[in-house]
Amino acid sequence: MHHKFSDFADEDGPLQGKKKRIDDILNLEILVLNFKISKSRFPEKCENYVTIQFECKDEKYIIFTGSRVLTEQLEKYKGKLPFLTKIVKRDKYYTFS
Repeated sequence: MHHKFSDFADEDGPLQGKKKRIDDILNLEILVLNFKISKSRFPEKCENYVTIQFECKDEKYIIFTGSRVLTEQLEKYKGKLPFLTKIVKRDKYYTFS
């Protein structure tokens, strides 16, 4: 008998959804579904970036950001996923509101 990879693998694939720019969803209510933190290809700008999967108007989307604030908030509240929120820009950074 052969094992099926999907029966034992615990790797997450890429997050699914249409790509959006973060500025396109500012101040809109979204449902954050999942996120994935990855190493940046541009470490001089930021060490990590986060892919955020969310739903808006019954469609799934993803955004990519190097925002340290959003990354820290996602890590801190990952046990609360999924959650409704808005991404707002305060001075020079993005945050959940």
